[in-house]
Amino acid sequence: MTNSELDSDVAAADAPAGGEQTPHPMHKVLSFVRRSGRLDDRLQRAWDNYADRYLLDITEGNLLDVREGVTLDRDFISRVWGNENPLIVEIGTGQGENVAAAAAAHPEYNFLALEVYDPGVAHTLLLAGKQDLDNLRVAQVNAPELFKVTADAVVSEVWTFFPDPWPKKKHHKRRIVQEALAADIHRALAQNGVWRIATDIEDYALHVHEVMDDLAGWRNLGRLTVSLPIEHVGKGNADMAADMPHADFVESGRFEGRVLTNFEKKGLAAGRVIHDFTYQAVALG
Repeated sequence: MTNSELDSDVAAADAPAGGEQTPHPMHKVLSFVRRSGRLDDRLQRAWDNYADRYLLDITEGNLLDVREGVTLDRDFISRVWGNENPLIVEIGTGQGENVAAAAAAHPEYNFLALEVYDPGVAHTLLLAGKQDLDNLRVAQVNAPELFKVTADAVVSEVWTFFPDPWPKKKHHKRRIVQEALAADIHRALAQNGVWRIATDIEDYALHVHEVMDDLAGWRNLGRLTVSLPIEHVGKGNADMAADMPHADFVESGRFEGRVLTNFEKKGLAAGRVIHDFTYQAVALG
């Protein structure tokens, strides 16, 4: 599928009910749209030099689906990492600053960085290669599809830091934090494993609370009380949030294992508040 065809799929999926365009039943609601982009010489060299060592060959197709027959289970972990250390998976690794720093600081853990965009993948490969990290691997994959084929209780933690906010209201369904993914992550996590989430978008923080706080099988480990508007805003009316009714919610303090990336620095410089969440997987029922 070409990028233009993929963009058409996004447009079709977003068409209002009763409009001329209706989504095909096989079209997926994705949290990303792939577009072609040329790597600069430095990133292309990183890809050429380090992809064989760090980039997992597990996908097929432009939608980055997991190739048939691939299962993320203990045997897979043992083959890829060569050990049985706990596995931490980061969804949306961006430029790789956080996951590379964590892998360097914690050789006792295995790390899997999930990223869909070529420059982010290449930059993560560059950081891994420059530091000769043995415990980090990268997968250019649609994260929800990977968690569908992840075995029970094989992941220690899942990290989702500063995901795409999809600010338009009609795109909120594309936000990565959704009940379906939460169910697959819950199954994949080991006992008392956690899903750590962070965002600098207030409306996304409300979205996380709405999805996760009352979801069976999850315990919010936060202890900080924050005030958020209880109505959603979109890209065009975000300035109205301050005047909307607010309610108190519980969140976590800043996760010490998250380095201060350039992306987070820009958000702080713009005056945005960072919202951290820690949800622990507990037994259902």
